[in-house]
Amino acid sequence: MRKAFILGFIASTISIQSCKKSFLDVNPAQNTAATQFFKTQDDATKAVNAMYANLHEWNNIAFAPIAVESMGSDDVEKGSTASDATFFNDYHNFTITAGDAQLGGFWKGQYQTINFANQIIVNVPGISMDEALKARYVAEAKFIRAYEYFRLVRAFGDVPLRITLPKDASEYNLPRTPKDQVWAQIEKDLTEATTVLPQTYSAAETGHVTKGAALTMHAKVAMYLKKWSDVATYTTAVMGMGYSLYPDYEQMFRTTHKNNQESIFEIQCNLIPNNPPASNSQYSQVQGVRGVTGGGWGFNVPSPQLAAAYETGDPRRDATIIFRGETTPEGDKIPATGDNPMYNQKSYVPFALYVSGFNEGCQQNKIVLRYADVLLMNAEANNELGNSGAALAPLELVRARARGVNAGVLPKVTTTDQAALRTAIYNERRFEFAMEFERYFDVLRQGRGTAVFGSRGWKAGKNEVWPIPQTEIDLSGGALTQNSGY
Repeated sequence: MRKAFILGFIASTISIQSCKKSFLDVNPAQNTAATQFFKTQDDATKAVNAMYANLHEWNNIAFAPIAVESMGSDDVEKGSTASDATFFNDYHNFTITAGDAQLGGFWKGQYQTINFANQIIVNVPGISMDEALKARYVAEAKFIRAYEYFRLVRAFGDVPLRITLPKDASEYNLPRTPKDQVWAQIEKDLTEATTVLPQTYSAAETGHVTKGAALTMHAKVAMYLKKWSDVATYTTAVMGMGYSLYPDYEQMFRTTHKNNQESIFEIQCNLIPNNPPASNSQYSQVQGVRGVTGGGWGFNVPSPQLAAAYETGDPRRDATIIFRGETTPEGDKIPATGDNPMYNQKSYVPFALYVSGFNEGCQQNKIVLRYADVLLMNAEANNELGNSGAALAPLELVRARARGVNAGVLPKVTTTDQAALRTAIYNERRFEFAMEFERYFDVLRQGRGTAVFGSRGWKAGKNEVWPIPQTEIDLSGGALTQNSGY
């Protein structure tokens, strides 16, 4: 873990534009020396805003997450043209080596955000400011730190665990911490955040993490650790907080319905007039329809296997996949010829919203946690605990929303056989969250890597994790070691 990741908080601090109130509206051109920072409540607010803004930085939301969190899945292919960014194929075929730049980018992106969070956790308590707001800011930073460590530990296994700031050069390079300790710290952060975070915010603070987000994230962590009683407890709590499924599955992902009643945590991405540098999300752009104005680069596209796997008549198929030659529900005509037969509809932004000089689709939020996940985690937990009957109701809520008015499709699941219901829940997760960067790690936590990915080269005992970036091993002076098999 190199020095820049640890000390490079805001030697150039991101500050709020006076004409905007959203914490996304940042002006990276205004700098404050680190030695002069963390003096006032306004400094604390700026630090929190900078932490959130970093979540839609390139390494956190574009190529590196596609490589590490999506490309191993059977539901996606590289996309774009055959000769463009061929390194994605090495992730898809499990031939990636430690020297690939996307590994380093992903590592850097998460640790940069962790550094932002650590700066807040360490420095904000010493500021004379509103005590309730101070506690809330620290709790928000603990959630973000937990979220980023969750992404790191499931991708790499043992990773350096830094929960404070280095005092001197001897603390710059940390060795890898056993993954069990990393998971324990994630749970500790989420537990502490839950006790402080509010359930709701004013409209001006939409996008800040809530108690519901902390509980949902903790449920997901517990699901990965197979702590099924905890999953049931946390999801049941969230189910009593007033969230509900958005009635129109396809419209849930459009920019006009951001932060709706199903949303639990979204990375906020806006087109800020006259400020392209702050409107920097490329989440939609890198996956957008290739070859059309307002589209994008055409990476991370749905696979034929995904398109063929849906139950007959499942409306989520057409809501998830843009097919070549179709007209989208928003009226965009997709060319009948082109490099790719399919594109990710969940990241799609209608072409008319494109503004010259800005990234295509920069206003598209990245949904991290939503209520359907709570319901399906609750169903899975109940089934694993032997309460299969109790799993049917939350599962049916998800299927009923997908079914909509089409009564003849997606029949109710009625089996209470644990193995059969487990398969049904696994399938439901696949189709409900297709193209949302969930499938690959879902299959791994379910212990099905060989069965699902083996034909593409996935090997047990190696591919449960990706290689540690060689650049980080080199920079660590020998403190970091490589994962087995790489």
